[in-house]
Amino acid sequence: MAEIIQKDGTWVFDGDALRLTPGRDKNVGLLRRTLGELVVPLAALAGVSFEQGRKAGRLRLRLREGADPLLHATGGRLTEPHDPYQLLVEPERHGVAEYFTDEVRNALLLEGIGSDPVDRYLLPGPSVPLSVSAGDGAVSFDGDRVRLEWNWKTEDAKAAAGARTLAVRDITGVEWHPAVGLENGSLRFAVRGAAIEAPPKYDPNSVELWGFKRDPLMALVAAAVQARLPHPASAPAEGVRPSGPLVPRQLGPAAEDGHDALLRRLRELGELHRTGVLTDEEFTAAKRAILGRM
Repeated sequence: MAEIIQKDGTWVFDGDALRLTPGRDKNVGLLRRTLGELVVPLAALAGVSFEQGRKAGRLRLRLREGADPLLHATGGRLTEPHDPYQLLVEPERHGVAEYFTDEVRNALLLEGIGSDPVDRYLLPGPSVPLSVSAGDGAVSFDGDRVRLEWNWKTEDAKAAAGARTLAVRDITGVEWHPAVGLENGSLRFAVRGAAIEAPPKYDPNSVELWGFKRDPLMALVAAAVQARLPHPASAPAEGVRPSGPLVPRQLGPAAEDGHDALLRRLRELGELHRTGVLTDEEFTAAKRAILGRM
């Protein structure tokens, strides 16, 4: 057995599986803390690496494509504080990290496990029921149905239809995007018979995310739903869109240019500040960044 204990978390390898437990350090992301302990079977691994750094090293696990519904639903967009497959290693424990890496690599070689994709999920995904509130709505999932409810920040045209309930059998894809720079993020469901034509702000099957603390928790909902959809390697039924990246069709003759996007973002920030979502300091810092880009 190999074990490494750090502020960032504890990883234990018993020869058959890796048990990843997040630490209680303030730098551990909310997604990792909420997800809790994660058991990764050896068969799900494609590789492991240890990277040394001046202040800290980093252990990384690489999973086989198709093994984990969380990685499929997020498309590799989880950042360091939230990625459960990374562990920060303090300088005095680099030797332990190297030993840990060798033990896992040797086990992969002995078992003849390659890095080729798999045709079924080898991890179960987050447990349900799940309920998360972030951005312009709240999403709950009980294993059979997704319920979308809107808050006072939701665009009127989207909120007018009221809360929505989606049965898993009617969902053909799900995807989570984080907010990056001036671009908002989203949790989007592709629903059988519903064309994806509107951006998340107006799409009744999407939650728009603005880059706040609870946004990553929506990735857990995406993963829990993904785990109950047909595996992406399986052949889709006739007329059903395979799960995967959801690309909305562009509205209008052309996309917004950069200047218009910046102005739109300024208006959104002003509204969030006016309604108390952003503090004076947060609003000032965000506005300064946008004006600098203009």
